[in-house]
This record gives sequence, structure tokens and C-alpha cells, in this order.
Amino acid sequence: MRVMGLDPGLRVLGWGVIDVTGSKLSHVGNGVCKTKTGDLGSRLVSLFDQLTEIWGLYLPDTAAVEHTFVNKDGAGTLKLGQARGIAMLVPARAGIVVGEYAPNAVKKAVVGVGHADKRQVEHMVRMQLPGVEIVGPDAADALAIAICHAHLAATAARVARVVG
Repeated sequence: MRVMGLDPGLRVLGWGVIDVTGSKLSHVGNGVCKTKTGDLGSRLVSLFDQLTEIWGLYLPDTAAVEHTFVNKDGAGTLKLGQARGIAMLVPARAGIVVGEYAPNAVKKAVVGVGHADKRQVEHMVRMQLPGVEIVGPDAADALAIAICHAHLAATAARVARVVG
């Protein structure tokens, strides 16, 4: 199974792709989609075009996106939500149901605690994907989202086999 994790952002959208074979995870690719300053519409189109190209290059079987963190800046949260919409639209157009995870759930799945800091998350991503060259913090978060989805999807599949 090939999993793409997406860490939405309007300026920088992180992406990470892993392959899952049984319980073995392997790094395939990671990076960021960046937008320049300008009107919101053109920035969203830029994210869409970049992510569509990356999607076509890696052809993942499944995808996961982090839930939007709501903060005190309502306008900023809305803009982030629009970038998140792009992150969900690209896989949805490919017929993929997108997994959605809260930041604390991702941290708990990857690090073991829900309030881990970025350094701890990146460290554990490196431990689970030996030899990975991580492009930056947004790509590390995207890889963590992919790892979280891989673990939880495998668990859900095992439960379905037992129950079903």
C-alpha cells in the first residue's frame, strides 16, 4: 500500500509518501508545495497544480490529511482550511477516501504521546524510516501523518477481518 500524508498550509503544504508492506514502512518521497504572495485564488490554484503533479508522480493508494488547528486568528484559520480543502480535493478527484487525523492523534501514533514537539516527531519519523532525507518540518509532519494513517489503516483492516 502506498500512503501519501499531507500537512496543509497556504504558504507551505508538506507532503510525504511511504510504502507499507506488512508491518514494514519505507520512504518513497517527501517535499513541500510553496506559494508566493498574491491573491488567495491564485495561491490555491498553485497548490492544486503542484499537488496534482506530485500525486501523478507517486500514485498513492490512500491519503491522509491533518485536521485544521483552530486558533485565535479566525481569518488565518479559514485560509488554512481552504488549503486543507485543496489537500483533500486532489486525492478525492482520484477516487481516494482521505483519512483525517487530529494533530494529537498523529503525534500519539508516531511518538507515543499526544503532546510531542516537532523535534520529537521528526526524530521518530527518522527512526521509522531509516535513511530518510527530510526536506523540512512540513514534510516531516506529512510523513508522520502518512505513518499514522498506515498504522491505523492496518489496525482497521485487522479488526475488519476478525469481525467480518
